[in-house]
Amino acid sequence: MVSRVNIYTDGACRGNPGPGGWGVLLEYQGTKKELCGGTQESTTNNRMELLAAIRGIEALTKASDVYLYTDSTYVQKGITEWMTGWKKRNWMTAAKKPVKNKDLWVRLDEALASHNVEWRWIKGHAGHPGNERADALANQGIDSLDRE
Repeated sequence: MVSRVNIYTDGACRGNPGPGGWGVLLEYQGTKKELCGGTQESTTNNRMELLAAIRGIEALTKASDVYLYTDSTYVQKGITEWMTGWKKRNWMTAAKKPVKNKDLWVRLDEALASHNVEWRWIKGHAGHPGNERADALANQGIDSLDRE
């Protein structure tokens, strides 16, 4: 039986745009690993949500079966519904405009290459322990900027 990795991700921004942070909780066979980071640069919630998913996938050391939980419909729909069309249109939207955050979407697409990921949307701030922890880590990522 193949073991599954659960990844909970969240992004946060103080102001949108403003300083941002990302948080990731990885769970595998009863072990948990937490990751977080942030940027003082003016960024957006969507960029931080994407970066959280990227960092979670990039943290995997071998090909894995993954359930990735996100409270971002932008990330979940982007990867499961929109990306195929963007790539066919050379990273243009259906309205023939450049895809926002293309740099992160390309990085996410590359990170996914060796993994089997099932994307699961989860309602944010609804008491789900994995999502709540990822949210706290994203805020910790921003808070750590104040101490640098």
